[in-house]
Amino acid sequence: MTFEEAKQRVEFLTKTLERWNYEYYVLDNSTATDAEFDRYMNELILIEQTYPDLKYKNSPTQRVGGQVASEFKKIPHKRLMLSLSNVYNEDDMRDFDRKVREATGKSEITYMGEVKIDGLGMSLIYDHGELQYCVTRGDGNVGEDVTQNVITIRSIPLHVEEKRPFEVRGEVYMPKKSLDRLNAEREKAGEPLFANARNAAAGSIRQLDSSIVANRGLDAFWYYLVNARELDEHIHSKSLDYLDTLGFRTNHERRILHGVEECIAYINEMTKKRDSLDYDIDGLVFKVDDIDEYESIGYTAKSPKWATAYKFPPKEVSTKLLDIVLSVGRTGRITPNAVLEPVRVAGSLVQRATLNNEDFIKEKGLMIGDTVVLRKAADVIPEVVRPLIDRRDGSEKPFVMSENCPECGQPLTKVQGLHYCLNPDCPSRKIEGMIHFASRDAMDIDGMGDAVVEELFAEGFLHDIPDIYRLYNHGQEIKELDGWGEKAIDNMFHAIENSKKQSLERLLFGLGIKEIGLKTAKTLARKFKNLDAFFGLSTEDYLKVPDIGPVAASSLFAYFNEPKNRGMLETLRHEGVNFEYTGADMVDVNNYFYGKTVVLTGTLQSRTREEMTELLEGIGAKVSGSVSKKTDIVIAGPGAGSKLAKAQELGIQVMDEEEANSHLSNLRG
Repeated sequence: MTFEEAKQRVEFLTKTLERWNYEYYVLDNSTATDAEFDRYMNELILIEQTYPDLKYKNSPTQRVGGQVASEFKKIPHKRLMLSLSNVYNEDDMRDFDRKVREATGKSEITYMGEVKIDGLGMSLIYDHGELQYCVTRGDGNVGEDVTQNVITIRSIPLHVEEKRPFEVRGEVYMPKKSLDRLNAEREKAGEPLFANARNAAAGSIRQLDSSIVANRGLDAFWYYLVNARELDEHIHSKSLDYLDTLGFRTNHERRILHGVEECIAYINEMTKKRDSLDYDIDGLVFKVDDIDEYESIGYTAKSPKWATAYKFPPKEVSTKLLDIVLSVGRTGRITPNAVLEPVRVAGSLVQRATLNNEDFIKEKGLMIGDTVVLRKAADVIPEVVRPLIDRRDGSEKPFVMSENCPECGQPLTKVQGLHYCLNPDCPSRKIEGMIHFASRDAMDIDGMGDAVVEELFAEGFLHDIPDIYRLYNHGQEIKELDGWGEKAIDNMFHAIENSKKQSLERLLFGLGIKEIGLKTAKTLARKFKNLDAFFGLSTEDYLKVPDIGPVAASSLFAYFNEPKNRGMLETLRHEGVNFEYTGADMVDVNNYFYGKTVVLTGTLQSRTREEMTELLEGIGAKVSGSVSKKTDIVIAGPGAGSKLAKAQELGIQVMDEEEANSHLSNLRG
């Protein structure tokens, strides 16, 4: 066979195998036998081995996995992957509908109702008819490139007829039957079971070996064509129909719904049907069907106003409250936790639930030994609802709050109803502090989760945060511990080394300063640029920063003037940890938009609304979804409606996109 003949045969085999994949995994109606499929696949593998230049990245042979990655590359989303607002009942749904009708001026809205898959958000990017890459949602701004893992899902098309660039978003999930099979295999091997399908899907996608992913039985539904209008699709339901024609697996439980009453009927229908589906859903999603209305309806900082998620009421179960034990957080806060007789609720096995504080226990009237009602708040967090008083037999005991820290034995201090251990050397505080420092939103040290930090602390290799950067001195000792292989250790050390390059806001957040969350850390980092600047700041200096109140200002001042903290930070500097802000928005604080509240309205031409929001927030502006007396500037594009009218009524400065871009082009980096 000549090279040209081989090339033609590869094209034929590829198209045939992809058609069979589509028939089997999407249509559930294959026209080929397993033997025929295997024969064609083996022939393609043989040709690719003979002619390596004909082995393309999107070949059907790549679906079996086998690629092993050392880490996942970070990829910024071109358009933010926003989360959805939630509604929990009919009144909430009617209120959502009312706001949409007011924004559009219409008396009735056509919605698309869809099931909300309980899986892992994913984005696929296509160009020239080929899948380019697959990226997780991440934090909505930046995700991880998991292409080699996702293409093992055989229902996902690697080639499509549409040659224009487009992005499609959806949910990777594990079917119930796949979870049952996987857990049966893990139980037989003596491995821990996956608590639910979502955890199993997320854990599978983050495997570094794609051959493991290929055997997990994952699947996916696709529910959003991001740049639909660029492909001349202006109705959401029709864009999903178009995805069907391209070979994507969309969910056909969807409904076109005319008005809020049909939405409520759909809620009632799917609430009854949810348990009979062969995949987990944790709610329903309602989107305005007319895509052209999206810009006028608008966005909040975190979610679109043209869509919402209805969350199913949490399922309630009863179980025994065996004990109440105390845990110590990184700030020293003491939290009572319920130890429960194991019970399955909303898809996972629950053995513990937080009880918040002493007053919470008293208000609920809980006693150790009670039979209690348990549910998952928003189907996620285990929550003890109430005791079943009529089940008591007299053996129950009241809970008595300890006067001393359960870890270090030091006296506890009660502040505004909360108990704290103020001992900075308390082992639990140190462990929790290191876990927080290594977490994804902080220094993002992959491989240093709760169990690892606790183990290395117990072995004496970790005492405080700087010890993380000296772990390499204990490499040989760690290797001798059970469960530690050379590859796992190398990966952890590599992640530790990479964390030294993180931008200042991640370090600030990772230090665990009281009252300083990730958003505040970003604001501070953008303002002061270098950690050294914090050593000379007064409480008054902090109060000049937007959104910094007296409590946060006092906390910052106390932290950076504590000699022990200064010594720890100097050690981090010595270990090579970056103290500089390295964000993309290194700009002059005197830029036109800095510190101003901006509202976007109408259709923007040069950037999407999400991109403009991200840019403005990155240079110190606050982007709001509504016009008020506190608004400084309204940027109005074509189609601007009520927001523009209100701005003019209040005498607020209005500029078009061209003027806004003129100010943005003058930014100094």
